[in-house]
Amino acid sequence: MLFSSRAKVNGPAFVAGWMIALTVVFGVVYVLSNQGNASTSSTTTDTISWGKIVFGVLLLLLAARGWRNRPAPDTEPEMPKWMASIDTLSPAKAFGFGAAMAGVNPKNLLLTVAAAAGLAQLGLSTSEAVVSMIVFVVIASSTVAGPVVYYFLGGEHAKAALDSMKGWLAIHNAAVTAVLILVFGVDLIAKGLPPLTS
Repeated sequence: MLFSSRAKVNGPAFVAGWMIALTVVFGVVYVLSNQGNASTSSTTTDTISWGKIVFGVLLLLLAARGWRNRPAPDTEPEMPKWMASIDTLSPAKAFGFGAAMAGVNPKNLLLTVAAAAGLAQLGLSTSEAVVSMIVFVVIASSTVAGPVVYYFLGGEHAKAALDSMKGWLAIHNAAVTAVLILVFGVDLIAKGLPPLTS
C-alpha cells in the first residue's frame, strides 16, 4: 500500500479501516460474551474456554499449512494476485481492504474473537473494558499503523528502509507468519485449558 501511487491517502485509509473493523468485532464479541455472564456462568466460561481451544487448534492448522506451502530456499516467492490491484485502489477501497484484512481474515478474526471473549471472563467494569479494548486495538494495529507513520515522518530514508523490509518480507513472509500463528495458537490452547481442568 505504501508503494502505490496513492500511498499518502490509501495508507491512512487502510489503517482506519483496519482499526475500525477490529473495534467493531471486538466490541460485538465482548458485548455478546458479557451478556452471557462470562465472568460468573460456568456454562459460558466453559464455552469460551472450548472456543479458545478450538480457535487455537485452527491456528495451528493454519500455521502448518503456511509452513508447508512456504517457498523453497532461493525461490522467488509468487506474489498474491490481489497485490497487483493495489496501485489502482481508491481511498474507499483501501479503507474496505483494511477492514476486511482485520475483520474477515481468519487469522485476525480468530485472535480478536478470542481476546474479546477472554476479556469478558474477567468481569471488568465498563470503563475498564473500554480501556482494555482500546489497548488491544492499538497494539494489534501497531504493525500496520507503524509503517504508515514512519512513511510520513521518515522521508526518503523511511522509503528506502521500508522497501528493504518489503523485499525481506516477500521472501520470508510465509515462514514468519507460520511461526507467529503457531505461537498464538499454542497461547490460546494454554489459556483455554485451565478453566476446564480446575
